[in-house]
Amino acid sequence: MEHQPEPDRADGPRVSDEGPGLPLMPPLAPIARRRLLARGASLIALASMSLLHRRARASEPQPDPMRVPGSPARTYGERSAFESARRAVGESSSLTPLQDLHGIVTPSALHFERHHNGVPTIDPSQHRLLIHGLVARPLFFTVDELMRFPSVSRLAFVECAGNSRDQWGNPQDGTVQELHGLTSSSEWTGVKLATLLDAAGAQPDAAWLLAEGGDAAGLTRSIPLTADVLSEAMVCYGQNGEALRPEQGYPLRLLLPGFEGNINVKWLRRLKLGRAPFMTRWETAKYTDLMPDGTAYQFSLVMEAKSIITSPSGRQQLRPGIHEIRGLAWSGRGRVVKVDVTTDGGRTWRTAELQEPVLSKCHTRFRLPWVWDGQEAVLQSRCVDETGYRQPSREALIKVRGTHSSYHYNGIQSWKIDQDGRVRNIDL
Repeated sequence: MEHQPEPDRADGPRVSDEGPGLPLMPPLAPIARRRLLARGASLIALASMSLLHRRARASEPQPDPMRVPGSPARTYGERSAFESARRAVGESSSLTPLQDLHGIVTPSALHFERHHNGVPTIDPSQHRLLIHGLVARPLFFTVDELMRFPSVSRLAFVECAGNSRDQWGNPQDGTVQELHGLTSSSEWTGVKLATLLDAAGAQPDAAWLLAEGGDAAGLTRSIPLTADVLSEAMVCYGQNGEALRPEQGYPLRLLLPGFEGNINVKWLRRLKLGRAPFMTRWETAKYTDLMPDGTAYQFSLVMEAKSIITSPSGRQQLRPGIHEIRGLAWSGRGRVVKVDVTTDGGRTWRTAELQEPVLSKCHTRFRLPWVWDGQEAVLQSRCVDETGYRQPSREALIKVRGTHSSYHYNGIQSWKIDQDGRVRNIDL
């Protein structure tokens, strides 16, 4: 479906990208690997304790918490004053601090945002969702009425189509947040789209759906009513156990797992069924992929398999010794089944461990123990999804797609570690 490099199957013996028949470094034997992980965890813990002691001495003295009463209960919880992870904010977007997160669920307050004319303030008691077009019964739903339908919840990532867009050109130095922070994973709760279409009596010849948001941009997108869309799409009112945040579409948003972020229309107010795509400005003037021959590839909706190392990553400072390489992988076509990591710029690869749970169309954590000897190193990761698609190198991706696109970049990310321990983004 996508104009990407030819998928590479994940099965069969692993060989180096430098040429056929060159064996890769085998994974550590189970016992040795467990010992290395345990030893690495111990050393990392000791190093962290030492760092904490130095920080404690440098900061203002704190009262002994065992001798001073704590704070009272709050109506809405707050994070510790010692935690400072935050989004990087621009005029119309904010970026998730991927390097600071744990697990696969992004806190709602740190979930990236993208909007085209600001975040609207919408009173849920006044909001309505209209379903019309090729239906037997045009219907209006209040938010309360939607909440009375059978509810469903699922974990899924959302990624802006423009995530990592600067990598199409000459890669600039930056953190993983600055370069790749337009993606997050959440638990989403709502009602299945198919349930609402059944209630409205969708006609058999309805093949496309127009979704319209209630923001000042009046964003509209055409959605193909494929089998995957009908089985997985949701109209959501909840995120991570509470109501959607305003920047995530409060009070209603569309969720299309695996599709580019823009088509997951926020502040949802209207769904219209038709026989053909509606060709809105958001899928003609924007959100198309400009190919090398000058043509625009339209409706390239699926976010292909992608992975990034979040630690060590851009602008971090490394010390020689034992480290755990950590990162995230995801695919808009299903589950991630494998992640390989190289520390020598692709000459040899090792298979990383996937941290449970490994879910379809959701961020997946991977990790690999590594000893840095203080010499220059280049770290990369590449993932494979359950369809057999392998994340391409930057060179292979540009060979097919050129460099004039602004969307759907999923090439391998390269982090170079200099001898002084500084980590930076490079073109490789």
